[in-house]
Amino acid sequence: MRKLIVPFLILLAVQLFAQVPSQSSSEIFQNIKKLNVLGSVLYIAAHPDDENTLMLSYLSKDQLVRTGYLSLTRGDGGQNLIGPEQGYNIGVIRTQELLGARRIDGAQQFFSRAYDFGFSKTRDETLRFWDQDKVLGDVVWMIRKFQPDVIITRFPPDPRAGHGHHQTSAYLAEKGFSMAADPTAYADQLKYVKTWQAKRLVWNTFTPGFTNKPPTGEKNPFISIEIGGYNQILGKSYTEIAAESRSQHKSQGFGSAPARGERIDYFLHKVGEQAEKNLFDGIDVSWKRVSGSEKVESLILAAIKNYKVDKPSASIPDLLKINSELNRLDSADLYVKAKKEEVQDLIIACLGLWFETNPTEISAVPGDTASIRISVVKRSDYPVKLVSVSWTGTKKDSSLNLTLATNEFHLFPVKALLPSDLKISQPYWLEKPIDKGLFQIDNQQDIGFPENRPETTTSYHFEIEGQQFTFSRPWIYKFTDPAEGEIYRPFEIRPAVTSTITEPVLIFPSVQPKTVTIVVEAQRSDVNGTLKPDLPAGWKSVPASRNFSIGGKYQQQYFTFSITPPTANQEVTFKSIASVNGKIYDKSIRTIAYKHIPSQTIFPVSEAKLAKIDVRTTVKNIGYIAGAGDDVPAALRQMDCQVTMLNEAALSKDLGIYDAIVVGVRAYNTESRLANYQNKLMDYVKNGGTMIVQYTIPSDQKVKQIGPFPIQLGRDRVAEEDAEIRFLIPDHPLLNYPNKITQKDFEGWIQERGLYFAQDWDSNHYQALFSSNDKDESKKEGSLLYTKYGKGHYIYTGLSFFRELPAGVTGAYRLFANMISVGKK
Repeated sequence: MRKLIVPFLILLAVQLFAQVPSQSSSEIFQNIKKLNVLGSVLYIAAHPDDENTLMLSYLSKDQLVRTGYLSLTRGDGGQNLIGPEQGYNIGVIRTQELLGARRIDGAQQFFSRAYDFGFSKTRDETLRFWDQDKVLGDVVWMIRKFQPDVIITRFPPDPRAGHGHHQTSAYLAEKGFSMAADPTAYADQLKYVKTWQAKRLVWNTFTPGFTNKPPTGEKNPFISIEIGGYNQILGKSYTEIAAESRSQHKSQGFGSAPARGERIDYFLHKVGEQAEKNLFDGIDVSWKRVSGSEKVESLILAAIKNYKVDKPSASIPDLLKINSELNRLDSADLYVKAKKEEVQDLIIACLGLWFETNPTEISAVPGDTASIRISVVKRSDYPVKLVSVSWTGTKKDSSLNLTLATNEFHLFPVKALLPSDLKISQPYWLEKPIDKGLFQIDNQQDIGFPENRPETTTSYHFEIEGQQFTFSRPWIYKFTDPAEGEIYRPFEIRPAVTSTITEPVLIFPSVQPKTVTIVVEAQRSDVNGTLKPDLPAGWKSVPASRNFSIGGKYQQQYFTFSITPPTANQEVTFKSIASVNGKIYDKSIRTIAYKHIPSQTIFPVSEAKLAKIDVRTTVKNIGYIAGAGDDVPAALRQMDCQVTMLNEAALSKDLGIYDAIVVGVRAYNTESRLANYQNKLMDYVKNGGTMIVQYTIPSDQKVKQIGPFPIQLGRDRVAEEDAEIRFLIPDHPLLNYPNKITQKDFEGWIQERGLYFAQDWDSNHYQALFSSNDKDESKKEGSLLYTKYGKGHYIYTGLSFFRELPAGVTGAYRLFANMISVGKK
C-alpha cells in the first residue's frame, strides 16, 4: 500500500551524516559487539593502493576498533588502466575507488592537501613540490581530529621505501606523532580540535627484514600478528575481505584473488611507548576510558547476550537504553559521539527503516525549484512515529506525526526552492587552481574529507519509545538502467550554463586559421545569452561572439569559431565565456562515468591552450593501436594528421596504407590480440612502414619480443621533468628532420621525462638517442631507441608523450612529428 502525503513546512536544523548502507543480521551483531570497543588506529601512507587492506580489515572487523586510512594524495599522478583521465581527473576516480574499498573493509578514508605530481625518487624532491609545513599540518590535524591510540605507517621514512612520496608519508607521520600533542604546533587548529598524543607509532613492514637491512642502530624487535583469520559471524576471512576491497582499485588494474590461510604481518616500533605483544599493549580499549560509563558497558553486554539473529528488531529496547545512557555522558567526548552514531545506525538497521530523498532530475541550478520525492518505509513490527521532515530550502518543517505501519511505503512529493547561494558541485579541493604540489583549501575544517559535504539534504525526525531522533541524508538521484538495474549517483548543483571547448590544445603549425568548437549546455530551461572566445592580444576570432538561445534543460548547441594566430610563435591560454542576463559563466562540464564508481561531475574552468609553433610533418595517414587510454590521437590530429583507430577489423586488413602506426601506452600489457598480429606488424615495418611503440610495463607483456630485434624493458625512469637531456647522436635524422630538435624542445615538460625505459637491447641494431638521469643517479639511455628494419623504421620510447602532448608541450609535438615522419624524408 502506498500513501501520498503533501506536507506543509516547518523549520528544522540540519545535521549531516553519510548515507548508511543496509546491514545484514550478522553485520548488525558484529556492530553491536563493536560498541564495546573504544580503541582507534590511523594508518598513514601516500597513495590510493598503498594501504594494507588486509590490515584495515583485520583492525576494523576483528579488533573492532575505529580504523582510518590517511592517504596523503588522491593518486593524481598515476597511470590510468581504464580510460584517458589524467591528473586531477584520475584523482577523482581514485577517490571514489578508495571510498568503495573502505565500504568493504570498514575503515574511514581521509586525505591531505598534497597533490600527486608523479613518481619521485627522494624525500627531498617530494618536499620541494609539497609545502612541508602545510602537509605536515594536515597530518597533525588528522591525528588531532581522529585521536588514534596507534598510528601505523606502511613505509619507512628512508630510501628503503622507494618512492619519494612513500618516504615522505612516514617521515611526516613520525613528526606529526609528537607535534599533535604540542599546543604550540599549529595552534590555530585548536579552535576546532584538541591536542592528542597517540600511544605509539609502528611501521607495518612486509617481512621481518623488509627488503633491506635496517639502518645502523635500528634494533627494535618486531611484533608479529596473525591477521588472516576467519570471521565466523561474517562468513569470510579477512584475506577474502581484503581482496574484495583491493579489487576496487580498478583504474590501476589491482583486481585481487582472495588468499586463504595464515597471514602474519610484522610491526617495527618507531616512536612512543614500545609494545611487547600486540598493538594495543597498555591501551585501555574498554568503556573505562570514559568517565561514568559503567552502565553503558553493562547495557552493551546485555545487548550482545540478548541478540536474536532471526529478529534484529528485538534488540531495539536494548539499543534505546544504550542511547539514553549515552545522552547522559559528555557529548564532547569523541567516543561518546562516535558510539551514539553507531547506536543510531544500528537502530535504523534493526527497524528495517529506509528513508531517502530522490530528485526527479540529476541536477538543479541555485535559486531554481527542484522536484523531490521523499520516501519512508519501516520494515519491522516495532512502533515508530515519523514526527516531521524538512529539506534544503524549507522555511518550516512538515508536521506529520505519522505512525508508520509495518512495510507501508510513504511518498512525499515536494517542490523545493533552492537557496540562490548554493555552491556548485565542484569537488572542494578543485575549487581553486592547484598550486604546484598542493590543492588550495581555505577552510581548515574541509581538510581530510574525502568528498564534498552535501549542499542539499533532508532531515527526518522520528520518535521511538519516547526518544527523539533526527537523521539527515543527502539528496540522491536514482534511475533504472535496463541492464544494470537501479543506479544511484550524486545530485548536482550546476551553474545555469556551461561551455566546453572540445579540444584542450590547438596547435598552429602556420598562420592558417583553425576551427574551435565550443559546446554550450543549458542547465535550466530557457537560457539566452552570448558566447565568445576570450583571446589574448594578437589572436583573432571570426566571429568575435555568437548568440545562443536554448529552450530545454540539458540541451546543447555547438558553435564554431575560426581562430587565427599571430605570425610570431606564441603559447597562450584562452577561455570560453558565456554571458547570461549580465552574469558571466566560465565553467565547462565533465562527467566521469565508470560502472564501479558513482558518476562524478566536475566543472573545470572552460579554457584551452593555443600554440603557434614551428612544427612540420611529412606524413598524413596514421594508424593508432589504443592501449590503456591516452589522448595522443587527438594530438596527432592537431598536426593535421588523419588518425584511424586500429581495432580487430582494421588490424586484419592491409596495413600498408598507413604512413606510420603508433602503439598506445601499455597496449602490449592490455591487448592480448597483439600477439596475433605481431608478425604482421613486423612485416609492415619490414616492407617500409614506421612503427612507434610507447611505454610498456615489463611484467605481463602479451608479446615477449615487441620489436624486430631483442629488447628488454625495465623500470628505469627519469622523474625530474627538468632533468638534463643529452643528445647521443646529434646528427641523427630523428633529431633534424623535418624539425630541428634542440634543448629548447625539452623545456616546460610536466611531471617526468619518462618511464619504463628499455633496460637492455641489441646494440648492433638499436640506436639510443638520448641520455638522462635524475639527480645523483646513473645515466639512463633507454628512453628512445631507433632501428631500421628492412625498408622501414621501428622506435620504442618511454618518454612521457602521453602526458606532454595533451598538456600542449610544444617540444614534445615537434619530436613526435619527427618520429612519425622518419620514413617519409
